[in-house]
Amino acid sequence: MLDPTKRFSNRVENYLKYRPAYPSEVIGLLQVECGLTPASVIADLGSGTGILSEMFLKHGNRVFGVEPNREMRAAGDKVLAKYSTFSGIDATAEATTLVNASIDFITVGQAFHWFDRERSRGEFARILKPAGWVVLVWNGFRVETSPLNNAYQQLVLKYGTDYQEVRREVIGCDVESFYAAGTCHASFEFQQSFDLEGLKGRLLSSSYAPEPDHPHYEPMLRELQKIFDDHQKDGKVALHYETEVYYGKLSAK
Repeated sequence: MLDPTKRFSNRVENYLKYRPAYPSEVIGLLQVECGLTPASVIADLGSGTGILSEMFLKHGNRVFGVEPNREMRAAGDKVLAKYSTFSGIDATAEATTLVNASIDFITVGQAFHWFDRERSRGEFARILKPAGWVVLVWNGFRVETSPLNNAYQQLVLKYGTDYQEVRREVIGCDVESFYAAGTCHASFEFQQSFDLEGLKGRLLSSSYAPEPDHPHYEPMLRELQKIFDDHQKDGKVALHYETEVYYGKLSAK
């Protein structure tokens, strides 16, 4: 597979405009379950364009956004420049460059499956404070209950350059075994509304979507147009998501 640190270099604009954020309930969950406060220091690993980082910045946290992709990191730095408590770092989850035992919460949004598990776990243990938490977040499609989501998934199964491989990485990453015993899980439902241009941008923000020079690009967009026409109401469609949140500690101590 293409180096995951480079997969999104040509997709930054669409990623910024059309990727979903995360439900605000995530903050409330972490406040109640993990003692998150505005004083908590966050390391957001694989921070990309800063979608998850911004949620914590709005909460008042100090956030270190660690992102190895130059284009994604530059976009995140620009978007988050208004927050004095944000620092963008050119590094990886396996070698963050952060100070030992300096982090209260490690957060990962939509990127954990790209990490080297063994090396990143060692790095997490190094930078976390003794009572620190690891929080992994994904926005997943609600295929079973949404005809639009089902049609969209069939489209990417048909045309995605390596969708099956990426999907297997996500499904097979066995999150629970990364933690000490007692890992907790929560989920939240939400929707993202699009016109046709937005639905196209959402598709093209994905690393497995064919690019304009690929022979599948035009057929894919024609089929996307039909999917939109079949499901739109008043010129809009809604993708249904289920946000999965895993939170826990690396050590049972």
